[in-house]
Amino acid sequence: MTRVRRYETMFILKTTIEPEICAKQIETIKANITTNGGEIEAVDDIGSKALAYEIDKNKRGYYFVIYFKAPTGSILELERLNNINENILRFIFIKFDTNKEIKNWDDMVAQTKNKKTEEQKEESKEEQIEATDTEVSAQPVSSEPVQANEPGATTTDESPKAVETTDESPKATKTTEPTPATPQKEEEV
Repeated sequence: MTRVRRYETMFILKTTIEPEICAKQIETIKANITTNGGEIEAVDDIGSKALAYEIDKNKRGYYFVIYFKAPTGSILELERLNNINENILRFIFIKFDTNKEIKNWDDMVAQTKNKKTEEQKEESKEEQIEATDTEVSAQPVSSEPVQANEPGATTTDESPKAVETTDESPKATKTTEPTPATPQKEEEV
């Protein structure tokens, strides 16, 4: 019986491939890990970065990290499958053995999971803001002209604002300055 250990694999994909193919390559690597007895704990999509040196005429690479548990015998097969894949520029498998290394691995997995949940929260906030913006812009606008000195109208703002009135023709628009509101005098008793 083989022992299950903790591993980290980092691989660099070519940036010249299309994003759909890149996503398929990542899913293939994940599937290779799970079919060889591995259990994926966390995934960190680092993104496109400049390489330290040119690899096969590539100056940039798409970095990806997977934290997983797997039997020790499966790593040779995973390395073989990564060597065959022409879209992978470089890869590395790191084994975590000692108690200190295992604790560090657990910390890195937790950080990656926290990072992912924070990104999801940010995305949901942005979606909520966009939904609110579309709701506000979708509200009907009154086509009635605004009257500056309408009886019964109250103003809470002391600053004068421009009032826009429209004629019956859709092209004509007039802008007039309102008269400043005069303060009401209190009655003396």
